[in-house]
Amino acid sequence: MGFTRAELLAHTGEEVDDLVGDDCRLLMVGINPGLWTAATGAHFARPGNRFYPALVQAGIVDRLIDASHGYSDADRGLLLDRGVGITNIVARATATAAELTAAELREGGEQLRRRIAQVAPRVVAILGITAYRTAFDDRRAVSGRQDGALGGAQLWVLPNPSGLNAHETVQSLAAAYREAAVAAGIVSATVG
Repeated sequence: MGFTRAELLAHTGEEVDDLVGDDCRLLMVGINPGLWTAATGAHFARPGNRFYPALVQAGIVDRLIDASHGYSDADRGLLLDRGVGITNIVARATATAAELTAAELREGGEQLRRRIAQVAPRVVAILGITAYRTAFDDRRAVSGRQDGALGGAQLWVLPNPSGLNAHETVQSLAAAYREAAVAAGIVSATVG
């Protein structure tokens, strides 16, 4: 399944439902949905996005999920059964995160605090340092585990898997995501 540019642009401004189950231990937080995600209703759905390959390599899931056509019931179940949830700082779909305003990111940060309090995950992993810095007015934040908590959850700020974040590889993303998954109790700290 492919989309024309016009078909994708028709999804501008749409919101995508969170993927969160009753036993969410690791809440992965994107910046905002892309247009492909809005078109399919599946997070990180754009072909070539490195999110799902990184999850496999990190040991968070045991098989590759292809979300480019939407989630299958098996894919959705795999994530939820593993205790993985997915949401975004800002709910509004755009072609690029650069279209978001600082005010939208700050408001999204406040909404995210409330959502985390409802979901009560062990770990929150925000995927995007620049968006995190703006949303939570923390200009000095660096990648990795943060000193404070967010909504009672251990807070991690990790690299965004978008291809626009070209200096990251599937391997570097997997290493970062694995650390958060270990902290959430989803992946064993021992390798192999």
